[in-house]
Amino acid sequence: MVGTMAILVLVDILLIILAFFSAAFVRLGYAEASHVLFNEHNFLILLTAFVSIVLFSSHLMEVYDLDKNVRKREIFVNMLLASVSSFALLMIINHLAADLYVGRGILLISLLLVVVYQFCWHSVYMTGMHNSRFSKRVLVLGTGPLAARIGEMASSNKRNYTLAGYALCGNSELPTVATEPAALVIPHDMVIGNSCDLLATAQRSLVDAIVVALSEKRGIFPIREVLDCKLNGMYVLDAPTFYEIVNGKLMLESINPSWFIYSSGFHRTSIFNMCKRVIDILLSTMGLILTLPFFPLIALAIKFDSPGPVFFSQLRVGCKEKPFMLYKFRTMCSDAEAQTGAVWAAKNDSRVTRLGKFLRNSRIDELPQLFNVLRGDMSFVGPRPERPEFVEKLKEVIPYYSKRHFIKPGLTGWAQVKYSYGSTIEDAIEKLRYDLYYIKNICPFLDTLIFLETIKVVLFGRGAR
Repeated sequence: MVGTMAILVLVDILLIILAFFSAAFVRLGYAEASHVLFNEHNFLILLTAFVSIVLFSSHLMEVYDLDKNVRKREIFVNMLLASVSSFALLMIINHLAADLYVGRGILLISLLLVVVYQFCWHSVYMTGMHNSRFSKRVLVLGTGPLAARIGEMASSNKRNYTLAGYALCGNSELPTVATEPAALVIPHDMVIGNSCDLLATAQRSLVDAIVVALSEKRGIFPIREVLDCKLNGMYVLDAPTFYEIVNGKLMLESINPSWFIYSSGFHRTSIFNMCKRVIDILLSTMGLILTLPFFPLIALAIKFDSPGPVFFSQLRVGCKEKPFMLYKFRTMCSDAEAQTGAVWAAKNDSRVTRLGKFLRNSRIDELPQLFNVLRGDMSFVGPRPERPEFVEKLKEVIPYYSKRHFIKPGLTGWAQVKYSYGSTIEDAIEKLRYDLYYIKNICPFLDTLIFLETIKVVLFGRGAR
């Protein structure tokens, strides 16, 4: 999932640079453009600003949302909107920073070329993804409930997978039949082979990957046959790994401690940790410098709206389950939990004040948490910190819940941008899937993606309560 996004973005960066140079050569001619561009002392800063703004606008207008951009018309419209947004932002920069001035003619031509280049590239990419000739053909080893679930994901997935069929593993698992209305059913004609002739079945069906989806492997796993497929150049994945690749979250119900130990990921170098901390300090300092002048105005508004303190502090669980005090602007009535005790916020919560609703939707109430980031209690990106009362309860009923505390909690996280606000045990399980995916795959690109996605969530007021 992240890899797909990375490919799209990297090629887009090259195309945006190409569009900028092409526009300069068309507008000024080769000789003059070469002299003007390459002799400018701030040329690299100007080019970086141009690329960054176009990428940000493309993300904002959901150019990279593969689930929504299923038709070329939608892709083209989103790219046009991104181009308009880019032009507006670049014109503002032109007026604010004279050193980064770019002529309107070059801007217009370059942005039009970006739309053309992007549309051609994304159209080719999407065609390849949805064309069965370019997709990876998947053979599911197993015919039980887990196999049915994996097969359903492979057949309906939009990320370059096609279901070739199922292989029966001896007589241990018969094809799934419907025992209730919502149950997944494996059609008998999709069972195309047996584990005894797994390699022949895979070669006959031109299989690229084999997903092992056995509900019980002990004593029945065909290790020799699967090894033959592996040595013949086929990818071999287990069900949790395939689920992770397709959905961008972890399959908690089908993994065990050994999976955590032997799977790739969950690795953070000291250099990465140091760089992440430096970025946290820089961003939180910059954020406080920009927002502190507005704190008195927000404080006055809170005081006028309802009686009580301006700030709200609450104990949260941090890295290695070390408790810390989290700070927010108050959005609820004073002593909101005096009668109920610790409870999750609900939709249209009566405890939230009139101003508090606005502060929550705009995420302004979380600005004081920049102090938590600066102090080192939190990071900009990571699992959201939970209250100790909820953590103890969730650890009792959700396996691996405590594993989310192996990194610092964050102002925003993968679960926050991929899943709406949750107030039940089921919601906590779903968010844990995303949190553990982030911890497993943590990297600068994923942090940047979450940061940009958070901006979009804030601007459109999604997921707050």
